Amino acid sequence: MFRITKEFHFSASHQLTSLPPDHQCARLHGHNYIVEVELSAKELNEHGFVRDYHELAPLKRYIDEGFDHRHLNDVLGHKQVTAEYLARHFYQWCKARLPETAAVRVSETPKTWAEYRP
Repeated sequence: MFRITKEFHFSASHQLTSLPPDHQCARLHGHNYIVEVELSAKELNEHGFVRDYHELAPLKRYIDEGFDHRHLNDVLGHKQVTAEYLARHFYQWCKARLPETAAVRVSETPKTWAEYRP
């Protein structure tokens, strides 16, 4: 199995209002997010790629235009905008356009990652 990954960055705010009021994530706050998309294939295409990295440009546009410097609760329309939820959201977006999508990881801090891999 061949695997490739590409990283994307954006900054955004969110608030997890279902948490107790004294929980730090219940307050409005922001992160410098990292989204890592993993594609995999058993065989390489005619150019020797799983997929040309250039073909991931639509994901960069989607993130830059819809998520960067936004309030994620407003963007996604609910209160549970966790790294786990974002990983699944970006996985579903990618899988619909890039069938080789195997997983998406999202980081909110340098030490934490959430992954969606069905």
